[in-house]
Formats: sequence, C-alpha cells, structure tokens
Amino acid sequence: MNPNRRTFMKAAATVGATASFGGLLANAAAGLDTRKLGKLKVSSVGLGCMQMAGPIYGVQVERKDMIALARSSVDLGVTFFDTAEAYGPFTSEDILGEALQGVRDKVVIATKFGFDFDQQTGQRRPGLNSQPDHIRQVVDGMLKRLRTDRIDLLYQHRVDPNVPIEDVAGAVQGLIKAGKVRHFGLSEAGVKTIRRAHAVQPIAAVQSEYSLFWREPETELLPTLGELGIGFVPFSPLGAGWLTGSIDQNTKFEQGDFRNSVPRFSPEARKANYALVEIVKGVATRKGVSAPQIALAWVLAQKPWIVPIPGTTKLRHVESNLGAARVRFSPEELRELTAAAAAVKIEGDRLPQRALDMTGVEAPPKR
Repeated sequence: MNPNRRTFMKAAATVGATASFGGLLANAAAGLDTRKLGKLKVSSVGLGCMQMAGPIYGVQVERKDMIALARSSVDLGVTFFDTAEAYGPFTSEDILGEALQGVRDKVVIATKFGFDFDQQTGQRRPGLNSQPDHIRQVVDGMLKRLRTDRIDLLYQHRVDPNVPIEDVAGAVQGLIKAGKVRHFGLSEAGVKTIRRAHAVQPIAAVQSEYSLFWREPETELLPTLGELGIGFVPFSPLGAGWLTGSIDQNTKFEQGDFRNSVPRFSPEARKANYALVEIVKGVATRKGVSAPQIALAWVLAQKPWIVPIPGTTKLRHVESNLGAARVRFSPEELRELTAAAAAVKIEGDRLPQRALDMTGVEAPPKR
C-alpha cells in the first residue's frame, strides 16, 4: 500500500467510527436561507456565471439556455449572481442583464474589473488596468450590459501591481457616492492590500478559491476577513468538479477544457488526489446526500459569512447545490471530515504558473 493510500484508509476509518452522521435537517423557514457579506444580504449559495460565456470546461452553451438557467435559478431562491467583464469578454454580463432585468430588485449582481479590455471592441490588451479613469469607464459599460442603474458588488478582479490600492478604493468610493456601485470587493488579493483598501473604502467581500481541495485561505485570509468583518466568496467550491466524484485519473477532458493545463488535474495528480474524493463520497453515502452537497456543506459550515458560488450550465446542478444549504454536520462530524480530508496530501498546483502569479499580489505603496 502506498503512503497516500495508507493515509486515506486511516482517515476513512476515523470518519467511519462516528456514531451517526445523521440526515438532512430542513430549514426553519421556507426557501433558501440568507447570509451577509459585510452589510450585503444574499442567498447562502450563489451562482458563478463564468461558464455562461463559453466552453471553460469544453462544453458549448447556448445563450437562450443560459438566460433560462439564470431565470430558473431565481425561482429556486438564488439571489446572488457573480460575473465579470472578463467572461467573454462581456458575454456573461450581457446574458445576465437580459435574464435578470425583470427581477432586478430581487437579486444581487456582482461583477469585476481589472483586466485591460478595449471597451468598444473587447480586445484584451497585455497586463492589468485598474487606473481610476479606466475603472469609471468600465463601470459605465457594465451598467449598459447588465441593464441596470447600479452594481451591487464591484470587485477588482486581480490586484494591479502598478496602481496603489488606495487609488482603486478611492475610485470605487467615488462610484458608490455617485450611486453607480453599492459595495466594494477584491479578488485573489494579498492580505496587506485588503487591509489598506478597507481603510479607504469598507470592503463587503473578498473572493478566492476555497474548498476541501484547496484550503490555503485558512492560513491568513480567513482570519483577516473575520477580524475586519469582511465576507468571503469562494469560487471553485467543488474543486473545479473534482469533489463531485465524477472525475478520476482515467477521465479525458474535452478540447478547450482549462483543466488540461492545471497541474493538479494531470493523470498522476488525479490518481494521488482521488483519496479525497473517496472520503467525500463515503460521507455522502452515510448522510444520504450527494458528494457535491457534502463538499459545499463543508464550505458553508466553516463560517457564517462564507457564500460559495459554484458555477454550472445545468439546472439540475443548481438544484443540487442549493440542497447543500440544508445539510448539517454535528461538531464531531465536521471535525472528523476536516481531519480526514487534511490527511490527504494534495498533489499539483491549483492553477498554471502564469495564473498563480496574479494571486495573493500586494499592491504598490501609495507615494
């Protein structure tokens, strides 16, 4: 037995020793429960809308189907939709604008700026651009595409190494005063940058990857957000599909699927990392729910101010993801699942190096 397998067997035995994993506990109130990101109230599970723009996972989508998906998600109780100008570019924002215009006052729309797109042609220029004038121009384009008069949560998509975060926060503050933006957020930012930005304009939420498959935010990010009263929005809470149990070392990804370039999705890494999937599936079987629901429920159980945004192009997946909000763990169950997962050594980086280089960046000092 190899070391990874031995570690898994020991961890799984620990999980299996729990007296009872129990079952689902229904919410006290009808519908999906809500959480707070700073002062912003949203559904406890949101919808990540990157896949609406095209084949991120090698799957082609139709505009009309994505519009229907967004509208049906509202009917199911989703009030938090996360997009970005970079998704397309502009495509996801435009789809959401059409889909949500009839229910605009019932939903919260988050979008992101930060890459250097020509606002007329959509051409992406090299590098990042968070110059204040560019931010203001970008937001005007976003409002038109989203068919709204305000953006509920505006994130900086990636920290610009050439622009002090104080200038970025100041620009967003001006947009808030003008009524075009309601709340400010950062994505994949370094903790020092978060503190500096928050001192200028209070931050409602920070976005980064987080799941049983990637737990680095627990080291510095989550303690910082808890201290400052900032909400956390994890993307890829299902580990880019890994924690659903539908992928193994023999899975062949479609051409164009970004996971073909991700180190932790190499066949060798998947073989080593499958021990984590077995743990999640085992807990799911004991609780009578699905593996994705266990993975999402674990994220939700970490802090009351965490709102995951799993992305999908299928309504049945939205329904399943929302069901995770009704899964409950006893303190002992949660400790044992967390410990079992931690015993698995994850192989491979979460992103290609070029993308990793844009994460955890600290903005330059204000001169």
